[in-house]
Amino acid sequence: MSRGGARGPWRVHGVRTAFENPWITVSEYEVTRPDGVPGRYGVVSPANLAIAILPVHADGSVTFVGQHRFPTDRYEWELPEGGGPKADDPRDSARRELAEETGLRAAHWLRILDVDLSNSVTDEAGVGYIAWDLTQGEARPDGTEVLALRRLPFAEAVERAVAGEFRDLLTVAMLLKAHYMAQKGDLPDALARLLTAGEGPSL
Repeated sequence: MSRGGARGPWRVHGVRTAFENPWITVSEYEVTRPDGVPGRYGVVSPANLAIAILPVHADGSVTFVGQHRFPTDRYEWELPEGGGPKADDPRDSARRELAEETGLRAAHWLRILDVDLSNSVTDEAGVGYIAWDLTQGEARPDGTEVLALRRLPFAEAVERAVAGEFRDLLTVAMLLKAHYMAQKGDLPDALARLLTAGEGPSL
């Protein structure tokens, strides 16, 4: 055990690495809780920063990725997502993930989201970008991914997010944040017009 000190009202007496692999580290803290009772607190620390991309096409539609998620054992439709080393520029990681999963390249990028994910058990952070002025290339998913691609009009995607049809937090947050910013006039005019009036093929 090492690294004693305080975290807000929690008193930390030490920490040990309970588990580690190339993707996550699980740390167990020996603590005194805010009520004065001794305890332990486990924290999962991913190696990478979570990245989400909202790719907006010229017709106002958005590309979604379908895949089976191992932890939940469910098939999900999500925005293109992935992870990038914390030391790297997140936009470089976003460019790579978008190209790998969809084959898309974007001329313009705008960071609109910075969030903490499930912050009672993990220190994982996520960022989200809108990407537009797209060109299509060849997708190159890695060996852990079996992906399907579909496009959905942005307005319909927002409706589905509100209705609970998307479970992925970054997908829901990105859709609602982009919709809000478009309505408030906080996006470049050309992009806002795509998001407020675009129509495209449906899932």
